[in-house]
Amino acid sequence: MLKFSEAFSSFSVDDLGAARAFYEQALGFDVKEGPMGMLEAQLPVGGHVLIYPKPDHKPATFTVLNLIVADVEQAVDALVAGGITMERYDNPEMAQDAKGIARGNGPSIAWLTDPAGNVIAVIEDPRGAPG
Repeated sequence: MLKFSEAFSSFSVDDLGAARAFYEQALGFDVKEGPMGMLEAQLPVGGHVLIYPKPDHKPATFTVLNLIVADVEQAVDALVAGGITMERYDNPEMAQDAKGIARGNGPSIAWLTDPAGNVIAVIEDPRGAPG
């Protein structure tokens, strides 16, 4: 079996400045200049994600980042208070409440997008956020 010293994820955006402001200010991540003109966003409990510019960027049609919280409703309230709009999906199999939270089909979850349209999930784990 292979042994890895580290693993990380990456995704593209169309505007590094807007992405940096969003991940630093809206989500509170520590973001620094990374290799080859990329941004390196430090994840809350270790690890990082690289965010790279792509002129013909198209937002991912799937979730690129999952954030674990102890209370999804409290997290959504804080995000909305900070100016974030929660995503709404027209899918009866994952009905969302007035705040945009889907409940009762696995963990409670809500979605938002970064300025480039990439999808981020906020997922409740009642054991609390690690760290």
